[in-house]
Amino acid sequence: RLQKLKEMFISKFGSAPKFYARAPGRVNLIGEHIDYCGYAVLPMAIEQDILIAVEPVQTQVVQLANTNSSYLDFNTSVNNIQINKTIPQWHNYFLCGLKGIQEHFGLNNPTGMNCLLDGTIPPSSGLSSSSALVCCAGLVTLRANGKTLSKVELAEICTKSERYIGTEGGGMDQSISFLAEEGTAKLIEFSPLRATDVRLPSGATFVIANSCVEMNKAATSHYNIRVMECRLATKLLSKSKGLEWRKMLRLHDVQTKLGVSLEEMLTIVEEVLHPEPYSTEEICKCLGISLEELRSQIPSQNMQDVSTFKLYQRAKHVYSEAARVLEFQKICSEAPANALQLLGELMKQSHISCREMYECSCPELDRLVDICLQFGAIGSRLTGAGWGGCTVSMVPTDKLNTFLKNVKKAYYQTDGQRLAVENSLFATKPGRGALVFVEA
Repeated sequence: RLQKLKEMFISKFGSAPKFYARAPGRVNLIGEHIDYCGYAVLPMAIEQDILIAVEPVQTQVVQLANTNSSYLDFNTSVNNIQINKTIPQWHNYFLCGLKGIQEHFGLNNPTGMNCLLDGTIPPSSGLSSSSALVCCAGLVTLRANGKTLSKVELAEICTKSERYIGTEGGGMDQSISFLAEEGTAKLIEFSPLRATDVRLPSGATFVIANSCVEMNKAATSHYNIRVMECRLATKLLSKSKGLEWRKMLRLHDVQTKLGVSLEEMLTIVEEVLHPEPYSTEEICKCLGISLEELRSQIPSQNMQDVSTFKLYQRAKHVYSEAARVLEFQKICSEAPANALQLLGELMKQSHISCREMYECSCPELDRLVDICLQFGAIGSRLTGAGWGGCTVSMVPTDKLNTFLKNVKKAYYQTDGQRLAVENSLFATKPGRGALVFVEA
C-alpha cells in the first residue's frame, strides 16, 4: 500500500514524499454520546486508517489530493485557512487539523505541503474517518513545521480544532486515535485526559457491520441537538439542587459538585425531570430567564428553531451509560468465568438505551443488531454517533466464520445496494495509534 501511495505521489507531484503519517479509525465498545458530557468511554483503534504521504515545500501553499477519485483535489494558501461549515467536504477536515496546530504555535510562516491521502475507513460509517483525518492532518502539520507535542496535547488540540467544522464532539475519537496501543482497548477519561489499558477477555472477537446508512455528523443537527439537550438537562438539575447552574455545562459536573454516585444521579433525574418533552417556554420558566438569554446559551445556528427538548431521556441515558462503561472495565479487569456473557449483556443494554432514551439509532441499525444476536453474537450495539453507520458485536471466536456467513446472507445479500458497499463486515482487533514514519 505504501509503495503504491509513493508511486501515485510521484506521478501527481513530480517528486517523492519525505514522510508519511497514519491515524486509525476507532470502534467504541461502550459509552456512546457521553464523552461530551464529561464521562469516560471505552474505545479501541481499528486497523483501518487514514494514511498521508507528505512533501514539505518552499511555497506557502497546501496541495491536497486523494487516492479516491471521487474526492476532488484542493489547494489553499497556508496563511489564510477558510473552513466552510455548511458543506462538510473532505478537505475541510484536513484544514481543521492544519489550523489547530498553526494556531497552537502561532505559526506566522507555516510550511507549505504537498499531500496525498489514502483512507481505508468506510466514510460516514461511525468509525471516525473524519476525526482520523483531523488527527492525521495535525500530525502532518506538526512534523512539516519541525514542532513536537505529546500525544495527549495533540489529542486535545485536534478535539478543539474539529469544532471548526461545527461538530461539538467530546474528544473520544481524537484521544483513541493518538493514545491507542496494539492489543488493548482503552478507558479514556477526560479533564485531565488519560488512558488506561483494558485487556479484553480471550475467546471473543469484535465484528463491525456497516448498516450502509450514511450519517454525516457535521451535516445534520441531530448530534448537536443532543449536546444541547444534555447541556439544558445539566442546567435544570443544577438549579433544582441549588448549584450555580449558569456555570454548569456537563452532566458530569452536576455529579461531581453533588458528590454522589451515578445510581444516585439516576434517582435525582427521576425526581427532578419529567419524561414529557420540555418546551423552550418551560425551560425559561424553570431557569427564570428570558427567551433571549436561553438563545444565547444555544451555540449553534441550526438549533435556534428547535422548540422541544427531551431532557429526562437524555440525562437518563448518559448516567446509565457512564455506569455501564465502569462496569465493563471492572469485568475486564476481574475476568470472572462468565465475563463474556456479562459484557454482552452491557452491550445489549447500551443499544436499548441508545435506541429508546437517546433516539440515535435507526431501523437498519436495530435490524442489524437483531440479526447479529440471532446468529450468535454475545452482545451487539450501534457504535459511533448513530443514525446510521455501524454496529459492533462480540462473537465467540470459534463461531466467527459461521457468524460472518450468516450475517452476510441475512443483511447484505438481500439488498443489491448494501452488497455493493466494500468492507461492510469485518472482524477487528485493537490496533495501534497514530504515528509518523520516514520510509526506510
